[in-house]
Amino acid sequence: MPIALTQSSYGKSDIRLVKVTRRPDVHNVCDLTIDVGLEGDFAKAHTAGDNTGLLATDTMRNTVYALAQAEPIDNIEPFAVRLVEHFAGASPMVTRARVSIVEHSWTRLEADGSPHPHAFQRGNGGNRVAMAYGNSVDVRVEAGIDDLLVLRTTGSGWEGYVNDRYTSLPETSDRILATAISTRWTYGAPPEDFGQAWHQVRRVILEAFGDHYSPSVQFTLHRMGKAVLEARPEIERIHFSLPNIHHLLYDLERFGLDNDNEIFQATTEPYGLIEGTIERTRDPVPIAANGPAAAAAPQT
Repeated sequence: MPIALTQSSYGKSDIRLVKVTRRPDVHNVCDLTIDVGLEGDFAKAHTAGDNTGLLATDTMRNTVYALAQAEPIDNIEPFAVRLVEHFAGASPMVTRARVSIVEHSWTRLEADGSPHPHAFQRGNGGNRVAMAYGNSVDVRVEAGIDDLLVLRTTGSGWEGYVNDRYTSLPETSDRILATAISTRWTYGAPPEDFGQAWHQVRRVILEAFGDHYSPSVQFTLHRMGKAVLEARPEIERIHFSLPNIHHLLYDLERFGLDNDNEIFQATTEPYGLIEGTIERTRDPVPIAANGPAAAAAPQT
């Protein structure tokens, strides 16, 4: 039976880039982790040790820093697209490039009640994510959020599920719901302002997380996704990955103490993982005996 290399790719991961944009009265910080990957005809490197036409991963790292110096990074999505366009044309052997970027947010501190011009603290809830993939002609863009920690102390339950001989979890109509939201969405067309779009999606997700009674993480996942698609018509689909960060009511009865949904044990593992994709669907055109055109014709 013949043996063949059927797929290969390579790139540079965890490129840490911090860019300080210095203006006379204020500094801005852009803190990124970037992954670059290339796909193409790299078979000879694997099977014959022939590196002709390969771009060194060290060169990929250097290119990221050089392009970051040459161009503004007001939003990470256009920067990801710029990197894809460059790497897709870096060698004739490359057929597709992909770039993913995680932005680690820094919040400006205050000085005498006003924003400090050059002092920051890390984080404001969730990391901004962008990914671009394609070639020098056609590039697709995704955006997203990682590690957006959210929690509700009530308004959530888990009832009506299968109870068999191995079930130990009691049903409840009042529990803590906590998760670390990880989400990716795909643009059918680029928004006018990537930054404004990202912040609105984040705001819509947070509002939808807390605006209803949640019978399950699944129900809340769908509600958040539906709200995003209704708010942003240029988004085609959105995917969520929601780990259920369990908060278990701790048994204090053995110590003669009451516990009226006040004392919980937070656990990290094992955990439930709920994932789903919500996307726009279009009703299929009905096919009649005489073809689509006949089906679409008005009936008299």
